[in-house]
Amino acid sequence: MTSIPATGKENPYGSLGLAPQAKDRSTSLGQADFLRLMTEQLKNQDPLKPLDNNQFLGQLAQFSTVQGIDDMQSAMGSMASVMESDQTLRAASLVGREALVAADTVQLAAGAATRGEIVATSAGTIQIEILDSAGAIVRRTSVEAGAAGNVPWHWDGRNDDGEPIAAGTYSMRATAGTGKDAQSLDLRLAAKVDSVSIEPTGLVLNLSGLGSHALSSIRRVG
Repeated sequence: MTSIPATGKENPYGSLGLAPQAKDRSTSLGQADFLRLMTEQLKNQDPLKPLDNNQFLGQLAQFSTVQGIDDMQSAMGSMASVMESDQTLRAASLVGREALVAADTVQLAAGAATRGEIVATSAGTIQIEILDSAGAIVRRTSVEAGAAGNVPWHWDGRNDDGEPIAAGTYSMRATAGTGKDAQSLDLRLAAKVDSVSIEPTGLVLNLSGLGSHALSSIRRVG
């Protein structure tokens, strides 16, 4: 095959951007290349110090090990891709369902109710305070825990005067005990799964009023 020189009389089309392109050269060492190198090594070895059979077999074993690792990495990459696709399909089935996530702040519409659960550390009364975005307490309520564990709770979206709340961001805090013995308890809120996002860190569920949360942070799906 005739090659086209880059410039000059030999290549009158060089000014038109038709200069020959350099061919990509592979930098990887395949099995055929390795065997060719081994053959050349045997042909050019010192007759007085021939390659020991154990050394020859050792080199073959090393190559097989490296090649096996490359194959395994490729297989693991394919497996990870399949698992990610499967996980994505499973997560997509959660859209429209209700998920429970560790959170204490929620965006609510006017008069909207919300619910969740509190992680009690022992039996007794749990005090719950709901605060608006300015930090003012709009509602105080309580639930009874029969024992340590998850205690369901519900807020009807009304303030202490029985009036519906305005739309906005509200936060909740739960405590057990009083005075110096008061202990903060973990809160979990329930919200509808609006959509699922695939992020570099993994799958993320976008919850109504609660924002985005990693799939691993979801405590329960109802």
